[in-house]
Amino acid sequence: MIEGVRIKHLKVIPDERGYLMEVLRADDELFARFGQAYVTSAYPGVIKAWHYHREQTDNFTVISGMAKFALFDKRTDSPTAGELNEFFVGERNPLLIQIPPGVCHGFKAIGDKPAIALNIPDREYNYEAPDEMRIDPRDNDIPYDWNIKER
Repeated sequence: MIEGVRIKHLKVIPDERGYLMEVLRADDELFARFGQAYVTSAYPGVIKAWHYHREQTDNFTVISGMAKFALFDKRTDSPTAGELNEFFVGERNPLLIQIPPGVCHGFKAIGDKPAIALNIPDREYNYEAPDEMRIDPRDNDIPYDWNIKER
């Protein structure tokens, strides 16, 4: 696992009316501070990658559909520099992925419906000076292939 990346298995509590799934609480071990909450989606097969932050920690989950999340440790001073992590997240595997600053990340919607992701970063988005560095999803030096791996 990349240094600083943490996973929380989310518990789905169903009843005859539907279900409830807590994602992040102020008393969670992973919680540091609240910045904002936002939802982003990707249509099947669409890649939303790569980006990283200098200061922001992200807390991602997929609330509808399925996504393949990939993380790459871009930090030169990290004990896991150059390491990759891959997670399949969503309806079939409810996880919260905490991504520290300096770790490149992105996701690809998999399956036949859009992936809807919820992020609860620890900082609010600064429109005048965004803490977001973007890298092309395919034309880069990250050793990751977004294609389906058919065994």
